[in-house]
Amino acid sequence: MALVRTVTDAGVTTMTLDSPANRNALSTPLMRELLDALSEAVTDTSVRAVVLTHTGKVFCSGADLKETAEARENGRVPAEMIADVLAALWEFPKPVVARVAGPARAGGLGLIAAADIAVCAREATFAFSEVRLGVIPAVISATVLPRLSPRAAAELYLTGDVFDGSRAAEAGLVTAAVAAGDLDDTVRRYCDSLVLGGPLALAGAKQLLRRTPIRAELAELAARSAGYFKSAEGREGVAALREKRPASWVPAAPGSGG
Repeated sequence: MALVRTVTDAGVTTMTLDSPANRNALSTPLMRELLDALSEAVTDTSVRAVVLTHTGKVFCSGADLKETAEARENGRVPAEMIADVLAALWEFPKPVVARVAGPARAGGLGLIAAADIAVCAREATFAFSEVRLGVIPAVISATVLPRLSPRAAAELYLTGDVFDGSRAAEAGLVTAAVAAGDLDDTVRRYCDSLVLGGPLALAGAKQLLRRTPIRAELAELAARSAGYFKSAEGREGVAALREKRPASWVPAAPGSGG
């Protein structure tokens, strides 16, 4: 069963993350299918723009933590492959629009930041939840930090707090936050404008916007991320989340006797 579905209409290819059972987590199979879809869209001249969206209530919950927990010491954790996906999106020569109708966490925010235009429902929620798992938002920093203001990045990276669509727009993570009922119309309006541009001119404009090479940075960040996921603290954080308990470093609540 496909984990990424693609449909092309009037020059716009919609790529839909379709793994709602695990909240569209970035598993290795899903990321491979997404990379294949992007590769096909690059060479298909009928594709003028791409919309990245999702089924289910969640846009993307980040790296697949079940797969992460099962990775052996020398295995490649999913967070490392996220670097390949972000590079493909960042370097994609055609406009990419992210349509975000529901929550996004961790690696999912990297996908949103890698898109040229991102539209979310105001009710959608976001969080850089990595530090609460004993890991860091390393790989996604390559696409996220160019979007966020420094103060917003510090607040959101260090607290791991959940924020809504309006805050995401204020911080620069998304282009616009709209009422849920207006989401599809807003995305459609952006796509209608994008397909009016010349294909070579659009690719050239994207090169102007993204003149800094990203692959070397992503390789370094992927290695750093893997180190944290494979550390004792990272293993404990992932285990605590999966077992629905506080991580060992969380102080006991006042008066709990812990």
